[in-house]
Amino acid sequence: MLPDTARTALIVVDMQVGFLRDGASCDRVGLPVAALKPALEPCRELIAMARAKSIPVIYTRYVYREDYRDGGLLAGELIPALRECRALISGSEDAEIVEELAPRPEDYVLDKNRPSSFYGTPLETWLNGLGVENLVVCGVTTNCCVESTVRDASHRDYRCFVVRDAVAEFDEDRHRVALESIGMLFGYVIDMEQLKAAWEEA
Repeated sequence: MLPDTARTALIVVDMQVGFLRDGASCDRVGLPVAALKPALEPCRELIAMARAKSIPVIYTRYVYREDYRDGGLLAGELIPALRECRALISGSEDAEIVEELAPRPEDYVLDKNRPSSFYGTPLETWLNGLGVENLVVCGVTTNCCVESTVRDASHRDYRCFVVRDAVAEFDEDRHRVALESIGMLFGYVIDMEQLKAAWEEA
């Protein structure tokens, strides 16, 4: 199964400087940011495809207050290095979408402070207003914010299509297991070429 272009939105998850750039926060805490960079070009291509078909493009940004009081267990206890390296503070360069994927004025930009793009955000309201039934999902990281978003979308009966070539994770085993989990219970895992062919015919 593949999504049509009429009732579909593209969700671009957390393609931010902090996750993808050498010298930014994830790199400074020792995470292998090089493992995420292969998702950049496929995401750029997906965004261009969506715009060509007038499909809404929704970017998410994982951001925190400067004092991290909205960081919860993740920033407060499980990964305190996020605070120590001043990661993903709202308004900082670290929190911005990378330049090559920069949103346009007609796009949607959603700020969140949890892995799921639905938790504490207006995403569901936006999707309902747009008449969306299908979500094409790309971005980082596969087993955290991508999978969390897809699970929550599935619970709300949105059909989710995760583009295998356009998601990435710091660890290959976690990437593989996340895609297996998504494909088994929460949505469809598809290849870029499949989607491109389907949308070219639409």
